[in-house]
Amino acid sequence: MNAPEPPSAAPAGGAGLIETTGIEIIAESERTARPRDLFWPWFAANVSVFGMSYGSWVLGFGISFWQAALVSTIGIVVSFLLCGLIAIAGKRGSAPTMVLSRAAFGVHGQKVPGIVSWLTSIGWETFLAIMAVLATATVITQLGGDGQSIALRIIATVIVAALIVAASVLGYHTIMKLQSVLTWITGAVTILYVILTIPHIDLAAVLAQPSGSVGQVIGALVMVMTGFGLGWINIAADWSRYQSRTASDGAIVAWNTIGGSLAPVLLVLFGTLLAGSDAELFDAVAADPIGALAALLPVWVLVPFLLAAVLALVSGAVLGIYSSGLTLLSLGIDIPRPAAAAIDGMILTAGTIWVVFFATDFLGPFQSFLITLGVPLASWAGILIADILTRRADYDEQALFDPRGRYGAWDWTSIGIMVVTSFLGWGLVINQFAEDAPWNNWQGYLLFLIGGREGDWAYANLGVFLALVLSFVAAWFGRRAKIRAQERGERQGEKLGPVQGQER
Repeated sequence: MNAPEPPSAAPAGGAGLIETTGIEIIAESERTARPRDLFWPWFAANVSVFGMSYGSWVLGFGISFWQAALVSTIGIVVSFLLCGLIAIAGKRGSAPTMVLSRAAFGVHGQKVPGIVSWLTSIGWETFLAIMAVLATATVITQLGGDGQSIALRIIATVIVAALIVAASVLGYHTIMKLQSVLTWITGAVTILYVILTIPHIDLAAVLAQPSGSVGQVIGALVMVMTGFGLGWINIAADWSRYQSRTASDGAIVAWNTIGGSLAPVLLVLFGTLLAGSDAELFDAVAADPIGALAALLPVWVLVPFLLAAVLALVSGAVLGIYSSGLTLLSLGIDIPRPAAAAIDGMILTAGTIWVVFFATDFLGPFQSFLITLGVPLASWAGILIADILTRRADYDEQALFDPRGRYGAWDWTSIGIMVVTSFLGWGLVINQFAEDAPWNNWQGYLLFLIGGREGDWAYANLGVFLALVLSFVAAWFGRRAKIRAQERGERQGEKLGPVQGQER
């Protein structure tokens, strides 16, 4: 019996306003993007003033300004560099990240990390939508209005959700154009914000911050990596699948890294200066990050600040919901791509309504949730990066959709690595929001090996690093022979023919 052909679709750009291409292989005629085009979506999604909030959270680990500057720069750049490495797969396979991951996990086995990826994307996009609604309420209050008005919050929720869902339903080409415009708007207002708030910086107070221990520094580093690049790593290839096959791997990595990390590095450093200068701001950021930052501005600039802040958050959420829809399709949900994005949009709207109108606290539970999912996501990333760097040829596109093909239905080596490293990783992270998220206090069961739950290393979240590095090493050595066999066209002793595509 012949193997099934990979799904086909009408060209995304020629079928009308709405992109209908889902997880299908992108047609060669549509692969016209250049590596530098990747700068715009990544920069626009990360130029938000929300990034300044991380200045308070980094200092919250009890480290000095110079330590904060070091971990912020390294954590952001390295985490987006990892995104760039995974983006290489998009060029080689012309499919979304979670479909390409089938080469490492098997066509059905990919559903294991796929569920983790979908939950992570849904969580992130809902969080960004919530931030946008809360920022709107706070700024309206500062303008003299009733920011707690239920009607106002309903209107803000509807507008924010509608913008996010509409852009994600329209698809890739609309999003790329939107991001290039938003980059200039949000970038200009962010520069204005920096200029207006420089007088609030007290260098003496900032430099007086005491230094922290090695464990505190690593804890801050892991938090930064998880909050920035690792939060996007599961969608990195979604935006490079339209790249030409002749595009340089190095250029793809570079433009992903530059686009994603340039603004956050500068914003977090500036946020650290502000938070270290003002104890009240440091505390206020925990409850309403953007609203707290807006409190430093004169009234006349609050409206453009609000618009830019909301648009930047919407920009990030659009990337998330677009990709979460693709992930939903990769799990076997047989619906059109716009419908998948709309379903995720409804979940986002419901989550936003719940938090804005009913929940008493969400930042603590969200960060706890982020670290918990960060462990298996880091493990998946390590396995996929090892797979990408080991392969010498483009993917067999047909086999990505055929459980009888060279990638098989289940890759038990990868799944086993992910299970073991996730178990070890969860044992070395602690729920730092035990009161806000008591349901997550089961982690940290291996911390007795390094000083216990009250020791210096308890809050370092070493489990994320362990899962990433250990899974990479295990996959690099444990799957190398299997990958070479796949590229020779072998599966279970059968000869399937050489992998189609150019050798690297």
